[in-house]
Amino acid sequence: MMKTIYNKFDKAKIAALPRVLFKGRIVVVLTERDADKAVRYLLSQPILGVDTETRPSFKKGETHQVALLQVSSYDVCFLFRLNQLGMSPSVKRLLEDTRVPKIGLSLRDDLLSLHKLADFNAGYFIDLQDHMREIGVEDLSLQKLYANFFAQKISKREQLTNWEADILQDKQKLYAATDAWSCIMLYEELQRLEQTGDYELIKVDNDETSTAA
Repeated sequence: MMKTIYNKFDKAKIAALPRVLFKGRIVVVLTERDADKAVRYLLSQPILGVDTETRPSFKKGETHQVALLQVSSYDVCFLFRLNQLGMSPSVKRLLEDTRVPKIGLSLRDDLLSLHKLADFNAGYFIDLQDHMREIGVEDLSLQKLYANFFAQKISKREQLTNWEADILQDKQKLYAATDAWSCIMLYEELQRLEQTGDYELIKVDNDETSTAA
């Protein structure tokens, strides 16, 4: 079946779309022992989705270090609480791995934030934004990409919550896991469309995006 995608996607159309949520298991990682177990599992998987979260700043000049690294397989997502765990040896091993592809969005920013915690040599990372540009997609936020490719909504409601809280709320965990897992879904769908050519790219101007859904 031919899929229609757009170079630009009207954000106003997203609210009416059905919400997508990660349906797998979510594991919070607080200790190096648990991190080692998590990394051994993750590095046995064929592909991973990655993202980070940082406590938002609401005052001028205020900044925070990255607090959470979420890494997902198809059905399990691990939430590494870096504000408590730090850049542990296991987390560093995961980030430096050169075998398993790790899919993310705007990875340069994530890796820069992670480098502020410790030095490491980034391994096998694939940035979705680079590959989306290759087929002519210009709106590159995760929310717009998922709406464009799957006609489903990723809610960003929890984005500006406190990621350094002593205990993460269930809504935060689900938000973080969905962001990481959805990168795998987008990458594999993009690969499928590129291999089959089973898509039509519709180009719209900025003032036409209201009709692009």
